[in-house]
Amino acid sequence: MLDTNSSKKVNDHLANERTFLSWIRTSLGIMGFGFVVVKFSLFMRQITAMLSPQTSEPAPHGYSSEVGTAIVIIGAVTALLAYLKYRKIGKQIEEGEFAPSSSIISVIAILIAVIGFILSWYLIDSF
Repeated sequence: MLDTNSSKKVNDHLANERTFLSWIRTSLGIMGFGFVVVKFSLFMRQITAMLSPQTSEPAPHGYSSEVGTAIVIIGAVTALLAYLKYRKIGKQIEEGEFAPSSSIISVIAILIAVIGFILSWYLIDSF
């Protein structure tokens, strides 16, 4: 039979794993959104080329490709940081010295907010 301390550690490790998996789902969502932004840019270029075949110069694409790529990179960084945090917290649980930290959350939130503002500016500017 497990003692109370060991049982608590098991629960803490399982909670750590659930949090890690949530971060991975979040990173996949971020990368999927970035992929959609990039593909939308390509779609708009193709539609523009089809609707005006007489122009020989390429259709302007704005910054959708760059912003979409940046979003995908943010998603990949989120996955990497989630893994590093998972490992760090696992060690802290084993040592009995858990110290919460929200720095990763702050960095990701700021990056997503900046990309959101850039996308908003781009969309407003395109009207």
